[in-house]
Amino acid sequence: MAHHESSQSDHSHSHAHGDSHSHSHGHDHAPNVSADSERRVFWAMLLTAGFMFAEIVGGIISGSLALLADAGHMFSDSASLAMALVAFRLSSRSPDHQRTFGYQRFQVLAAFVNGLTLFAIAIWIFYSAIDRLMTPVAVMATPMMIIAILGLFVNIIAFVILHRGDGENLNLRGAAMHVLGDLLGSVAAIVAAVIIMFTGWNAADPILSVLAAGLILRAAWSIVRRSAHTLLEGTPDGADVSEIRSALETIEEIESLHDVHLWGLTPQDPLLSLHLVVRDDADHAEVLRKAYSVLRERFGITHATLQIEGEACLTGGDCETTFFSGAAR
Repeated sequence: MAHHESSQSDHSHSHAHGDSHSHSHGHDHAPNVSADSERRVFWAMLLTAGFMFAEIVGGIISGSLALLADAGHMFSDSASLAMALVAFRLSSRSPDHQRTFGYQRFQVLAAFVNGLTLFAIAIWIFYSAIDRLMTPVAVMATPMMIIAILGLFVNIIAFVILHRGDGENLNLRGAAMHVLGDLLGSVAAIVAAVIIMFTGWNAADPILSVLAAGLILRAAWSIVRRSAHTLLEGTPDGADVSEIRSALETIEEIESLHDVHLWGLTPQDPLLSLHLVVRDDADHAEVLRKAYSVLRERFGITHATLQIEGEACLTGGDCETTFFSGAAR
């Protein structure tokens, strides 16, 4: 007996397995993608990538490690914006026989790789800063100041472009946060240039570059941690297995539930499967209707596979385990 409810799916289907196994499958796992969001990410990427080269040249000419550090941050953010743009494009693709969930997880894999790249950039900045402190290098404060100020304006423009877009689009919000990090890096370079210009203390450049590297490491850790958690089938953001269990057990016909698996295709797209033990006289279709309604309305879960059974576990699943996939964070 099959029953399917999904308020966010453009295409869905259900499967019947006797009287006990029902799937609720929404195959449109993509976020709502608008041409406006895509266009905003594209222009922000062009601005960021274009000025990155100016900072590299300026950093080499002026001898400023802070500028090179900010250029490294802009490189990572250009890559992030490019991956956000690719994610927008791929999210419109339909699932196929080899990728039945579609292409949404590409953005998670891309984020993981980008996070590792951020770690490498930060380590290089730390190493270079230590070398600069041990072997001081004269820094041309004026060219450094000009490039840093121009970089600040570019980052402000890119941030405004993204910030005025769809505030509910997580892909767009993530891109805006990356650009905000670039903006702070430009501020650090400006402060270093001012200190050098008025005091001649060249050590300000590597010291403030270390602060910029700290911002990069913080972003890298957050990206790697969240993406790795998702790739390891961890519980999605805001999902609580205990709360889901309690909510479903309030349904009168349900005696217990087990073999619970809660994971995410992306951090914002929860998937659920579980076994429901119901009373012998229960109307299976009605139980499924109530269960799917609870999952959708209280937890925003629109892709769930629920199996109804008696006391015995019919499929050989992990029936003794109540919390299994990604329940603990």
